[in-house]
Amino acid sequence: METLLFIFIGLAAGGAGGYFYYKNKVSNKNKDLLSESEKAFRDAKIQAKEILYNARNEALKLQDEVKKNERKRQERIDQLEERLLQKEKSLDDKNEAIDKVKGDIDSKAASIRKMREEVELLHRKQSLELERVAAMSTEEAKSMILKKVEEEASEDIVAQIKKYEKTLKEKAGEKAKWIIADAISRCASETTAESTATTVNLPSDDMKGRIIGREGRNINAFEQATGIDVIVDDTPGSIVISGFDLVRRYVAKVALERLLEDGRIHPARIEETVEKVKEDVNVLIKDLGEKAVLQTGVTGLHPNLIKILGRLKFRVTHGQNALKHSIEVSYIAAGLAAELGADATVCQKAGLLHDIGKAVDHEIPGHHAKIGADIARKFGLSEDVVHAIEAHHDDPAPTTLEAQIVQAANLISNTRPGAQKDNLDAHIKRLMELENLCNGFDGVEKSYAVQAGTEVRIFVNAEKVDDLQAVRLSHQIAMKIEKDLHYPEPVKVYVVRETRAVEYAE
Repeated sequence: METLLFIFIGLAAGGAGGYFYYKNKVSNKNKDLLSESEKAFRDAKIQAKEILYNARNEALKLQDEVKKNERKRQERIDQLEERLLQKEKSLDDKNEAIDKVKGDIDSKAASIRKMREEVELLHRKQSLELERVAAMSTEEAKSMILKKVEEEASEDIVAQIKKYEKTLKEKAGEKAKWIIADAISRCASETTAESTATTVNLPSDDMKGRIIGREGRNINAFEQATGIDVIVDDTPGSIVISGFDLVRRYVAKVALERLLEDGRIHPARIEETVEKVKEDVNVLIKDLGEKAVLQTGVTGLHPNLIKILGRLKFRVTHGQNALKHSIEVSYIAAGLAAELGADATVCQKAGLLHDIGKAVDHEIPGHHAKIGADIARKFGLSEDVVHAIEAHHDDPAPTTLEAQIVQAANLISNTRPGAQKDNLDAHIKRLMELENLCNGFDGVEKSYAVQAGTEVRIFVNAEKVDDLQAVRLSHQIAMKIEKDLHYPEPVKVYVVRETRAVEYAE
């Protein structure tokens, strides 16, 4: 019994001791947790302050950066506004200048109209005064003058007819026919009608796109460099180059063929190739002149005169190639001279050179016969040859047998079947007149008549002609064309002004 009591008391004491130990341990643990939580709270507070501080600093930085960007944007806006104001002011000034120029033009036009009316009034007064003094009207005076001229001319015509009838009766008609037929048969040259278009074959239709280029840059550069129209249509495997000037068309054909063979087609390469072909054409002209001299057997010509002769390959006479026509006239003249007992050497040389003036008549004013005589005289040819060249169009009249033979040979070559093609000749003459008219204005560097004369492209010096002057120039040229030339269709005038800057990287 006592043992159980002790056991019970021991268990109670142990439980009480364990309870107090556990309670003390929990209390200590709570204190530690409380201390740690307070420390963590303090650390969190410190970190919160640091984060808040950093956030404020970042916010201030962002605010400063935003303000800085806003200032820059505002400055750009101010600059743009200032530029716009300057441009607006510049446009206003230009408009004022244009209005002033327009007003000056209107006032000058009014002044011209007034002066024209005064001149017409003065002309009418003078006509009335002349009618009063002469005691006859204008129509009566015209009729009297025409009647007198007709009477005098009729006498001269009758005298000339009688003179030539007498001369013709003295010659044997059958002999003349035989001589002419024999001279033509010796020549037997083919008739070649020159056209204004050339076809260039392409390796494939894909090359058409490369020839045109992006936004038409290649074809525009080619047309500008050569002065020739390039026609790209649906015709398979070919394109057409069109132009009235045979030299330009030949240069364009050869340059295009070389570009197609090379494969590199761009504006710079186009200009380089065209310039190289022009140099080659100059060499070709010399070779053509030498071949013509060798073919006809003419000797003793100066090398520079032979070069001028070669240029006739690229001229047209009544639809014929001028160089072939000259060779033909040389053959016919030599044949006629041999039959008539004239100097065959003079006739042969004068026949070959009779149209030499046509090689430069677009550069030197005057009739080609006069120009050719001056060229022959300059290169030391005999007076017989010079006179035959000058007189082959009967101005002056031929005074030697050799001159008459050359004149007859020229007429035979021109009038034989198939030789004449006046429509093409007149068309080319109109185009050349159009280009010469445009080249006569100040600031014009070059001009090209294209599209069969319905368009003319004029390239001006950008340093001498500004944009406003270019507009005025196009108007002046259009007015000049209307006044001086006659065309079945309207002519569109393009004035092109461009500036190029070139530099080399070494």
